[in-house]
Formats: sequence, C-alpha cells, structure tokens
Amino acid sequence: MWMTPKRSKMDVDEALVFRPEWTQRYLVVEPPEGDGALCLVCRRLVASTRERDVRRHYEAEHEYYERYVAEGDRAALVERLRQGDMSLSTLLTPEEKAARAGLGLCRLLALKGRGWAEGDFVHQCMEILLKEVLPEHVGVLQRINLSPEITRQRILSIDSNLRCQLFNRARQFKAYSLALDDQAFVAYENYLLVFIRGVGHDLEVQEDLLTIINLTHHFSVGALMSAILESLQRAGLSLQRMVGLTTTHTLRMIGENSGLVSYMREKAVSPNCWNVIHYSGFLHLELLSSYDIDINQIVNTISEWIVLIKTRGVRRPEFQSLLTESESEHGERINGRCLNNWLRRGKSLKLIFSLRKEIEAFLVSVGATTVHFTDKQWLCDFGFLVDVMNYLQELSEELQTSKVFAASAFDHICTFESKLNLFQRHIEEKNLTDFPAFKEVVDELKQQYKEDQKIFDPDRYQMVISRLQKDFERHFKDLRFIKKDLELFSNPFNFKPEYAPISVRVELTKLQANTSLWNEYRVKTLGQFYAGLPAESYPIIKGVAYKVASLFDSNQICEKAFSYLTRNQHTLSQPLTDEHLQALFRVATTEMVPSWDDLVRGINEANL
Repeated sequence: MWMTPKRSKMDVDEALVFRPEWTQRYLVVEPPEGDGALCLVCRRLVASTRERDVRRHYEAEHEYYERYVAEGDRAALVERLRQGDMSLSTLLTPEEKAARAGLGLCRLLALKGRGWAEGDFVHQCMEILLKEVLPEHVGVLQRINLSPEITRQRILSIDSNLRCQLFNRARQFKAYSLALDDQAFVAYENYLLVFIRGVGHDLEVQEDLLTIINLTHHFSVGALMSAILESLQRAGLSLQRMVGLTTTHTLRMIGENSGLVSYMREKAVSPNCWNVIHYSGFLHLELLSSYDIDINQIVNTISEWIVLIKTRGVRRPEFQSLLTESESEHGERINGRCLNNWLRRGKSLKLIFSLRKEIEAFLVSVGATTVHFTDKQWLCDFGFLVDVMNYLQELSEELQTSKVFAASAFDHICTFESKLNLFQRHIEEKNLTDFPAFKEVVDELKQQYKEDQKIFDPDRYQMVISRLQKDFERHFKDLRFIKKDLELFSNPFNFKPEYAPISVRVELTKLQANTSLWNEYRVKTLGQFYAGLPAESYPIIKGVAYKVASLFDSNQICEKAFSYLTRNQHTLSQPLTDEHLQALFRVATTEMVPSWDDLVRGINEANL
C-alpha cells in the first residue's frame, strides 16, 4: 500500500561524520574515541554525529556564546575553552545566574507535581541551608523569586519555549502520526491529550505532547476536530503528511458513524494525502480491556475492600505491601477513579489475589460481608481475571519499549493473538496450565466441594477469550493491511522481491545486491541504516521507511502522562487553567531541554 507513494523530491542525507568547521560554529571537537562530538563548554558527549543533533545541543544549552560573532573572537573563545579556563558561569552576570537557577527550580517543581505555593517553601529551605553552610552566599537568594505568581509565569514560559522547539522541528517532518488519549480525568473534567510522533529527513524520531483539549468545552466531535486541526496548523503541519492515528477504543474515538477517527479520515481523504492507518489498542491496553474481561464486576468489589483497608486496616502488617504499592501509584488520598484504574492492572490484581485469605479474615473482623468468598463462580471469575490481566500487563510492558518501530510492536500483538488461540483450546479441554490463579481457585474448590463434578463452566471463559480475540482483530486491522510494508521495513534484505508491488521491485533488487549496504544493515540499527540510505537511489523504500518510522511503536509517552496524572491527582485538581495544565503535562512528558538562554533573555527584557 505504501510502496507506491506519491513521488516527491527527497533531500540528500547528511554524512554521519564529524566536520572540522563545527568546532568554531558549535564549540565541539571530535572525541578521542572518534564517535560523536565532545562539547567544549559542558564536556558532554553528543552521541550523534548528525549536524542537526550537534546544533540542537548548542542552541539549547550554549546559545549565550553567540555574542562572540567575529571570527577572531570565536577562535580565541575556542582556544580558551580548549584550555579549560572559561565556562558559562564566568560569563553570566549575577542576575542571569539567578534567573537560570529560578527557572530550573520551577521546572523541577513542575516535574515533581508540586503546587505553585511550594516554591516559597523551597526558598525558605535554601535560606536555612545557606545560613548554616555558606552564610556569605545568603544574599544570592534575594535575586531568586519563587512566589506562586512568578512560578506560574516561569512554567508558562518554559512551556512556550518547548512548544516553539517542537514546532520548529515539526516543520521538517517528512511524515507524522497522532495519538489521541481521552482517559485524562482531572478533578471533574475530562481532557483529550494529543501526542505527535514525527520523523525528519534523517529519520530521527520526535515524540511530544502537541496539545490538550478540554472535552467539557469541546463535547462534539466537530469541535474536537476543529481544535486538533488548529493545533496542527500552528505547528505548520498539514494532513497530507499524516500517516497514522493511535487512539483508545472508546466510542468517542472509534464510533462507526460519529467517532473522531472516522471524521479525521474523511478530512484526510484527498489525492495528495496518504491512507491514514488507525489502530486503537496501544493506549491503556490493560485499563480498557479489563472492562470486557471483568464479567462479574470484580474490580468494583475489590475497590470497596481497599477503601475499608485504608480506613480501618491501615496498621495491619499483612496489608503493608498492598498499601505501599497503592500509595506509590496514586498517593495517600483515596480517589475512586485512580483506585479503580490501579486495580485494573495485572500486577495489582495478582497482589490482592495472594492476600485473599487475609482480606477475608479482615472483613469478618470488621463485620463486612464475605458472601463473595462462598460464591464458586465469583471466585473462578476472580482467578481467571487475575491470569488474563497478567498476560495483558506483560503485553502492555512490551509495548512500552520505544524506538523499536511499529513492525516490532506488531510482532508482539501477533504473538499475543497466538496465545489467545492456545488459551481458547486449553479452556475447552479444561487444561488450566496457563492459568495459575484460576487453577489454584479450582483446586481449592474441588477440595471443598468434593461431590460437585462441575466447578466451572468452560463456555463462560471461552466466550470472554473470544470477545478479546475479536477486539484485537478490530483494533489492529489496519496494521495487518500494511503488513508487507512493515516486513519490508524491518527486514529489507530477506523480503522476496516477487512479493513486493511492481513499483518497488527494481529498488529492492538493487538494494539486496549492494554488499556495502548489507554490511551496514548488519552492524547498524534500523534507524541508522535507513538514515544513511541514499534517498536519490531508493526513493520508494526511503518513503516507506519515513511512514513506518512515524507510526507510534509504543504507548510510553501516554503512560508517562497517565502516571504523572495519577501520582499528582491532588495537586492537579487545584484550580488550574487549561493553559497551566498543558504546561505541566508538557514539562512532565518531553525529552527536550528548554533553551535556558532564550528564557533568561526574555526575563531580562521583561524587567527592563
């Protein structure tokens, strides 16, 4: 399908070698090992030898040195840096140092999910520390302002800086995909988190938060669509370069006639657009699949037990591991939604299953009902749910490995589907080898009800597995549609040309006959190999590489945002504007570093 794309002129790839002119331009030298570029200012190694990466490090960290513009000044600067007698700290004024320190502290507060008012507390702690340890430096703190209002402004400035960096990179994307996550609940409002993944001409992957949309204010699909298109336009992106959509499998997203995906695909249909690939199983795989598997509302019952334990059994030694695990996930405060989300994970259910005897004894001691512990079907459903959710958790963890590309992620999906086929046969044969918790429950019930020949009904659980199989088939249908493209991308030298479309056979045959490219393929990662593949010689194969690389290959960035939300639910539930909330999510999920020089310059200009 993607092997016959619209042809466009490709840029010639950069040579992945160190260039001597970079020393004066970006203040880097070639390290003794010969790999990467060593920064003369901070002595950090920039692992890549692509000019784009070296320039990005310089602009983000050391743009201050642009004031040395003249060639003679630049050469003298390089010489002094080589000798190690000049650093950024010696060049900055005291006010600039204080501004950088304040910005760094504000960013740290945002990363840790702390409230705006805690900046003053940090300031007081630093004041006490300096008074005791470095009393001569206490005056430095007078230049650092961490008041709530200033902290808010600094976080917004950092967000604006990161957003500008993202937009600058986005304009160079050859292809991109979007991930739409509508499972962000903050206080009483629901948000849609829109993430973007794009690749430039050097096949470098960029994943970041594009925007957040308040679903309370954008309830209709049309309003959502308009908000997303507006964000893409601000980033300088058109639908012509969109390759994929990754969503949750809620009705708002994948409804057949009224879902957001169908609207976006209709909008993207034109002679100049690619067919948009959609898959809806990556995001919150455990969380959303659990609703189909939990056939007896087990999670709701367990949730009530946990609330009881947190209120009346908090000092019991047998529950300390459970309470510690719970609090590390969503804090000490009990939040119904966060608690249920935590319970819908395989690891959590497994821990509770191992404590079921202790929980039963606790419920008896506090006078709560224990009727579920005498219900055979409920106990069997519990054991079955624990096992299936454990398998789903394993798959979810495999899908959190980023930068492996969608081809590898699709292999994990296919492997899991094969497991489901095996589970289906084993349940039919009443073979519970693959279901240790279920088997444990059944063995206990057999001892308890020796005269009862039918402990569980296989048809009940076969139906659940069948439902899960159909869900997976529906969620990843489009990935099967481009299976040949994924196979070509992941293993171009073993892909048989006769199975490829006619348009790509000549390129593929030429590629497989090239010994030097074969040697590169063996020693490099896929990304490095395709980055160095000459676009002028292999335009179609390179085009397929751009599109496959731009597909989301993991749910890592979404899980990072979701984890930040659940850990800091109380802080984020304080009165916050959507703009501030977006800033916090961006700071928490991005791998980009703010351009501190630009931010300090902005503060200085504002103070003039």
